[in-house]
Amino acid sequence: MRRFFRIVLYGFSVLFLLGLIGAGGGIYAIWYYSQNLPDHTQLANYSPKISTRVHAGDGQVIAEFATEKRSFVPIGVIPLRIKQAFIAAEDQRFYEHRGVDPKALARAMLTNVKNYLEGRRMVGGSTITQQVAKNFLVGSERRLERKAREALIALRMENVFTKDQILELYLNEIFLGYGAYGVAAASLNYFDKSMDELTVAEAAYLAALPKAPGNYHPVRYHDAAKTRRDWVVGRMQIEGFITPQEAAAAIAEPLVAAERRENVPVNAAYFVEEVRRELSQQFGEDELYEGGLSVRTTVNPEFQRLADRALRSGLIAYDRRHGWRGPVAQLQQGTDWAEYLKGAEKPAGARDWLVAVVLKVENNAATIGLGPEQAGIIPLSELLWARPWMAEQKLGLEVTKASDVLAVGDIVLVEPMSESEPNKDGVTVAYPEGTYGLRQIPNIDGGIIAMDPHTGRVLAMSGGYEFARSEFNRATQARRQPGSSFKPFVYLAALDNGYTPATVILDYPFVMKQPDGSKWKPQNYSKTFYGPTVMRLGIVKSRNLMTVRLAKAVGMGPIIDNAAKFGVMDDMPYELAMALGAGETTLARMATAYAMLANGGKKITPTFIDRVQDRAGVTIYRHDKRPCGGCRVAAWGGQPPPVIPDQREVVSDPISTYQIVSMMEGVVKRGTAARIRRYLNVPLAGKTGTTNESQDTWFMGFSPNLVAGVYVGFDAPRTLGRGETGSSVALPIWIEFMQGALAGKRATPFRVPEGIRMVLMNTDTGLPAKPGDEKIVQEAFRRGTEPGFNSVMVILDGSDNGSQAPTVQLDEEGNVIAPDRSRDPKGEPPQANKKGTDSGLY
Repeated sequence: MRRFFRIVLYGFSVLFLLGLIGAGGGIYAIWYYSQNLPDHTQLANYSPKISTRVHAGDGQVIAEFATEKRSFVPIGVIPLRIKQAFIAAEDQRFYEHRGVDPKALARAMLTNVKNYLEGRRMVGGSTITQQVAKNFLVGSERRLERKAREALIALRMENVFTKDQILELYLNEIFLGYGAYGVAAASLNYFDKSMDELTVAEAAYLAALPKAPGNYHPVRYHDAAKTRRDWVVGRMQIEGFITPQEAAAAIAEPLVAAERRENVPVNAAYFVEEVRRELSQQFGEDELYEGGLSVRTTVNPEFQRLADRALRSGLIAYDRRHGWRGPVAQLQQGTDWAEYLKGAEKPAGARDWLVAVVLKVENNAATIGLGPEQAGIIPLSELLWARPWMAEQKLGLEVTKASDVLAVGDIVLVEPMSESEPNKDGVTVAYPEGTYGLRQIPNIDGGIIAMDPHTGRVLAMSGGYEFARSEFNRATQARRQPGSSFKPFVYLAALDNGYTPATVILDYPFVMKQPDGSKWKPQNYSKTFYGPTVMRLGIVKSRNLMTVRLAKAVGMGPIIDNAAKFGVMDDMPYELAMALGAGETTLARMATAYAMLANGGKKITPTFIDRVQDRAGVTIYRHDKRPCGGCRVAAWGGQPPPVIPDQREVVSDPISTYQIVSMMEGVVKRGTAARIRRYLNVPLAGKTGTTNESQDTWFMGFSPNLVAGVYVGFDAPRTLGRGETGSSVALPIWIEFMQGALAGKRATPFRVPEGIRMVLMNTDTGLPAKPGDEKIVQEAFRRGTEPGFNSVMVILDGSDNGSQAPTVQLDEEGNVIAPDRSRDPKGEPPQANKKGTDSGLY
């Protein structure tokens, strides 16, 4: 008996010793794995990678920038059904355990033994808390050490955070596939719904994804995805979250994913890219893509739509005028055209146009195929524009039959047509169903920009025909010669230096000797000379010879100063050809300069961004920095509106500025932009611009409250063709935009500053109008400079074409009564630039 007790005692001793060893080993393991654990308290300051959202001026979202598509949602906003779905699928005892669930671990161990014997995948027993620890602090490496550290951190987290805080971290951080991080993004990406719109079945599907989102894709692995979803629905019923009836309805619901609609109100790709560059430069790439910024831009969605449409239609119209460059491709012999079209990608810029194959060509029409059972007709009337393109933008022979343009097997772009294009009388012809028009993506490009002249807010901007084709922004990046659109700043310099709109300038051949002995001989676009002409007509009719004489009389110094003050260019060369727009600038800079003319000569800084807020809603950038003490009030109590100070710097004398604006109104009423009057009968001013060989075409114009500019040209400079000018290419785009932008707006006259006196002037003589005079205009004069009936200032010559005639003021008998102004203030004569612009009329 004693032997038996000794054996029992020995056994208990061994067991006790083993227990001590096990306990010691466990304590050591806990100590060992606790060394250098990540600080779990940092999760209290959790700052997830959140998408930056870009808003239009009216608040609509127009773009998002993100490395991970995520929207952080507080736990109180997440619908209960979604929380229940994830708890049922991932951690049924979430609100009961303290970070690690022993029951779940034991169940997972038993299941894994069975799975191992059957060759199936192992399962985990991690709680939601452990998954948070893994995702944020430990990583996903498959090692025992990682699991131990994960469990220890989970236990510590439960002592620091509430269950809801842990669940909030989990539901916002978890990757759910389809590019979505967090349940808010997944709800949009998979079902195009906000979280509160999800059905039980849809919530269950999202909860089925955390283990392996790639294995449960709703399209590629539909059956597996539905099986997993239905399992989650069953778990929700078992946990008492839904009724049996709700479970049955959810299981019966088909699993259908809805691709997320990009609820972008307008195509503003060039505008958004400009905003992206500015944000990246100011805040850095990390903050841009991960900081959750809220960016309120200046873009007006309606104006942006108008700008994009006007630019595209204008470029297409120009392109059609210069002929057909051939099909997109040619179908190889023996190829099944229907199969070819199934995999055919539309060229960048085709947008709503369709890809078609020419199947048959007759004299009066071509038959096209658009799909296995879809055919159409291109009538000859829709092919007449497609004369062969030739070098220097010339046209080949006229089209008389369809085969002059198309051949069987041609791959072309077409557009459905219900009626013909209007003829010169505006008459259209109805087409039968199945009629298409031939289309061609332009190879010319351009830009358009619209701006508030008082604040510099860019309201619309498009930098090209199609962003997907070319990201190069022709509104902000293309440096081109502005041609005659620069002339207002030459005439402004003259007005600031004692000249008046009545000054008579000689329009006659001008010759200047160059340092190399050659001679510079600028010409008018018309190659005609008009003799003595009042200054106003130099702008209205865009006379080059008058502008050059005026520039030499005033001196290039004040003109260069104007170019810098108005931001046209910073370091304009001291060359006379610069007065004709031979320097290089951008459309955005020209629009800014014209905005300062429109607002009376006050400096503005163009901006694409109104303000930026951080993820907490704190404003960290604001473009308008004017103080407004009375703006932040809880409610209106009858007090007068706050007065916001005008802090804009004055860059130009308001009287001279208004005089230039008045002259540019003449450009619209009776000058190179007179076609505007057919479409718009409101106060407008502007200036056309065309450079040598018609390589660059411009129109810059404005109303009292809106500035818009258009540039059109080839990226690799070459002629736009004979007869193509700013008036024929850029101006129609400007008109189409302004028609929409000003529709429904009340006509507002340009603001007349104090010190202006309006005088009826004879535009032939520059003298006050007399009874019986026919060519009369109401001219704006600085008080005290109005022309008398006995005198007028005249610039006779100033070139090297014979004698060096000075700038003089003459009475009616020709007596000199004014000093010479033929040299610049430094006393140095300007140089010409033979390569400069010399024919920038339109």
